[in-house]
Amino acid sequence: MKKVLIYYPFQLADKVDSGSKLRPHEMLQAFRKWGQKEEVEIILISGQSDDREKQFNELVTGGKLDDLWFCYMENQTIPIWLTDNGHRPKKPFIDRQVLRYLQSKQVPVGIFYRDVYWKFDELYPLKGTKRFIMQSIYRMEERFLEKYVDTIFLPSTEMGKYVAINRNKDELPPGGKKKEIESRHPIVPYKGIYVGAIQNEDYGLYLLLDALEIVNRESHKMDLTIVCRENEFSGLSDAKKQRIRELPVEIRHVSGKELDAVYGEMDFAFIPRFRSEYNDFSVPVKLVEYLSSGLPVIATDCTAQKRFIETDNFGVICEDNKDSMAKAINNMIESFDIYKDAVDSTFLEKHSWEARVEKVKRVLLKEEL
Repeated sequence: MKKVLIYYPFQLADKVDSGSKLRPHEMLQAFRKWGQKEEVEIILISGQSDDREKQFNELVTGGKLDDLWFCYMENQTIPIWLTDNGHRPKKPFIDRQVLRYLQSKQVPVGIFYRDVYWKFDELYPLKGTKRFIMQSIYRMEERFLEKYVDTIFLPSTEMGKYVAINRNKDELPPGGKKKEIESRHPIVPYKGIYVGAIQNEDYGLYLLLDALEIVNRESHKMDLTIVCRENEFSGLSDAKKQRIRELPVEIRHVSGKELDAVYGEMDFAFIPRFRSEYNDFSVPVKLVEYLSSGLPVIATDCTAQKRFIETDNFGVICEDNKDSMAKAINNMIESFDIYKDAVDSTFLEKHSWEARVEKVKRVLLKEEL
């Protein structure tokens, strides 16, 4: 039986409350499902550095890592050596030990490189000496991966120019999975949903509210549901709360299965982020969550998400201003069936987590399409 190693140099989160915590779980689950279907044994090494060392030594001693087919890794948003509790590695050399072993056995290794926010001064919160030290460690990590890894998987092709690792790069955006949500036939007013932060202007909620006012100016075409954290809504100014109350907007504080139930009540979804150098290459996990729920998407023309949506006609793209977004909403309402059919017929076939696993295998084994 063929064997594949999943190497996560961190502890998998028990509580999955963000996209960065969700992804490794979903990829592991997809690998295991794929392994059962293809008769491939999936071997996992993860946890704190001392746990990883123990697992690795036991697997090597038992011959379990002989004749590996390939290895898939992920990193976190902190350097690989700092993922232990308290950011103090108990076994700082275990990752090099594992990767040297794989290199000696000529096992192809690919790593999903999650983010480069540390390269953007306006996004990276540390200042002064702490920032200099941490950015130096991140650059060490880039050189470390260049030495031991064959392929760098990225959220988008556009992110590649910011990653200073001279290795093959390929995109591996978030995947989706089928959700048991009953399809509904839309009626006027249509129902749109926005899920996410509401205090950061960069996320574009108030741009969306401006567009909603324009769309409903002559007739009531659309209602909006905003799903956000309760403390974020409580922290809004009285003026912003009052503005929301004056619009056909419902505020919900739900997650998990409760959020899936809300998706089942909706017709389409929004990602109204303002364009920026960073937003142009990021792919929000919410994008694939919406599409997994069968919802076409109205999104601003940030480069990576624009390409993702337009390639398969999963929704409508607009500029990051209220008039363009209002026009996009009207376009969605007028041609809803076209976008909905594209999502239903194509999204999971091309963009499931299992499809992401197939791509990892194809890239690392250099198979032709």
